[in-house]
Amino acid sequence: MEDDTDKGQGGGKPPMESLLPYDEWHEQAQRHVVVQALKHAGEHGLPGEHHFYLTFRTDHPQTVVPARLRAQYPHEMTIVLQHQFWDLVVDEAAGMMSVGLSFGGVPSTLRIPLAAITAFADPYVRYGLRFHVEEPEAPPEPEPEPEPETAPPPPSEPQVVSLDAFRRRTPPKE
Repeated sequence: MEDDTDKGQGGGKPPMESLLPYDEWHEQAQRHVVVQALKHAGEHGLPGEHHFYLTFRTDHPQTVVPARLRAQYPHEMTIVLQHQFWDLVVDEAAGMMSVGLSFGGVPSTLRIPLAAITAFADPYVRYGLRFHVEEPEAPPEPEPEPEPETAPPPPSEPQVVSLDAFRRRTPPKE
């Protein structure tokens, strides 16, 4: 069997395009690692100094976060799972996870689709992964309402409006 590693890039031939989806399989395997880590943390807690940074798309259609967080992070958000989180549950069959966290002292439950996760890191062991996530489809823009057909004609002469009624009146001096 001949080793093609020396001939591939430097041999002048472009690499063959795979007919097998290796990139997809690789990302699926890496996502499975994240799922296993989250499941372990949900069932047993985080051992030692391990902690997770989890970045996800807040604009994914199935992501459920409080409105104030969605307003603050309209596209993407990173959460830290370390000391103060609760009810971490991963439902692999549904492709969802949920976790309780406090934001500014206000407890909240986040529901995050596993497909919305864009990055995972465990800084304690310098382990990190990035994932490709499809941009969510923009909702169709509403069609502009047609202008009413019986719109009043614009005035032929300019109109002058007095602003006296809107001015602040100072009380008379005594």
